[in-house]
Amino acid sequence: MASMTDRLDFFSRRCAWVNGPIIVGAGPSGLAVAACLKEHGVPSVILERADCIASLWQKRTYDRLKLHLPKQFCQLPKFPFPEHYPEYPTKKQFVDYLESYAKHFEISPRFNQSVQSARYDETCGLWRVRTVGAGAEVEYIGRWLVVATGENAEKVVPELEGLGGFGGDVIHACDYKSGEAYRGKRVLVIGCGNSGMELCLDLCDHDAFPAMVVRDSVHVLPREVLGKSTFELAVLLMKWLPLWLVDKILLWLAWLLLGNVEKHGLRRPSTGPLELKNTQGRTPVLDLGALAKIRSGDIKVVPGIKRFSSGSVELVDGQALDIDSVILATGYRSNVPQWLQGCDFFSKDGFPKTPFPNGWKGQSGLYAVGFTRRGLAGASSDAARTAKDIGRMWKEETKPAKRPVACHRRCISQI
Repeated sequence: MASMTDRLDFFSRRCAWVNGPIIVGAGPSGLAVAACLKEHGVPSVILERADCIASLWQKRTYDRLKLHLPKQFCQLPKFPFPEHYPEYPTKKQFVDYLESYAKHFEISPRFNQSVQSARYDETCGLWRVRTVGAGAEVEYIGRWLVVATGENAEKVVPELEGLGGFGGDVIHACDYKSGEAYRGKRVLVIGCGNSGMELCLDLCDHDAFPAMVVRDSVHVLPREVLGKSTFELAVLLMKWLPLWLVDKILLWLAWLLLGNVEKHGLRRPSTGPLELKNTQGRTPVLDLGALAKIRSGDIKVVPGIKRFSSGSVELVDGQALDIDSVILATGYRSNVPQWLQGCDFFSKDGFPKTPFPNGWKGQSGLYAVGFTRRGLAGASSDAARTAKDIGRMWKEETKPAKRPVACHRRCISQI
């Protein structure tokens, strides 16, 4: 039962009844589910905290970024990439594709709507999503809630001893655009994932001197094998072979094409790359040229950090490096636990507790799209399933639907 405070709070803010699902997030996942819902004749409202679609791609990625997988594995439902696009579209091409996708399906998100809280009101059987934006507070009320904020909603910034007294430039990878600003500088890149590797490569291309912190083990695979995408090859092999055997084949091919990377400070995990991705969400690095720079010494691989001091860093093996700048390629995380309340469908790390492929549907009209740890293909799969399920209920329910609660006189008309 809702408390008196909750009831007073409900009638003190502007509210809006949503005739269809409320979708939080206007990235690829949110756009995909909105498009699939339209195909089933179901309207929806997308709430987006930024002022554009796909804000991660538009505002928090580096200039040289391209899709790491071939375009056929990254297209959203019902709308293929243009034929003239290259196999690995650029950042700009992908953003243009998403803009065209939204235009084609007539998707118009409500921008600058930062979700503060969302919870299911058992009294009326509806979701209440409270947002703040443009100096106004609005509560959206609807039958279904689709969480599409994704796996990379917030940057991860680790606590590093002495970093506050370092004195040089420190940024997260989400604020890095190009190595031009680092020309001639000694740069410490913390993190050895796809972003860390590619930033180091970009820094080399701009005559900087990067050192990359590799604290954990990492799988490095060639992006292509004999002109064929490694990912595409893995998908093909998994149709016929068990995952453990596909992992062994991939590691053998990596050794054949890349050699022994461990002698360069890149320890391989004991678990295979595909199994590690499925169980822990750790994506293997697809080499775009960084490994050659590591072999040549243009990219220096260093172990973990002990502490920072003014203009330098001490490593766990006792080395001391003089550096000018630090880039934190330390990844991102889900922010769902910060705003989704009274719900145990998501774990503390912001991912559905139910493993793939069944983590897309919760209870009481709750859905999750884009949390499969399987990229855009996984998000598209979630979107199609979610839309089909909601579409079935939409058709079954009596029309016009009866509103379980009366709207306050300040409520906006149906949307």
